[in-house]
Amino acid sequence: MSDDVRDDGYDDLLDAIEDGEGYYLECENGHGSLPPRRVCPHCDSRDLTEEPLPDAGRIETHTVIRVATPQFEDDAPYVTAVAEFGPVRLTGIVDADPEDVETGLPVGAGVGESVTRGERVIELQPR
Repeated sequence: MSDDVRDDGYDDLLDAIEDGEGYYLECENGHGSLPPRRVCPHCDSRDLTEEPLPDAGRIETHTVIRVATPQFEDDAPYVTAVAEFGPVRLTGIVDADPEDVETGLPVGAGVGESVTRGERVIELQPR
């Protein structure tokens, strides 16, 4: 990581994904969301449990970034995508050539590193 600042909720999720133990939060009404959360964003329930993140998802939408913000300028071009993993959606960088990414592509969740800053990011890995 480029600095020693830790975002506990996000970094805890990244740690879990790296360890093969990714998770999401589910309320008593079956709504899924990603940590950090104390309240379900769909129904305001405070009764949240950790559930295993499905092993595979599918890209729902994506875009190729050719002119990036300074935080990712050395990473460009890259694909950022939203993938459905059961009851939750993950946004991440796709570990693939931009020409090979399409809607419906099966992916797994992993952790990669930004070239520009060396920071960990959610990486969607084609299967």
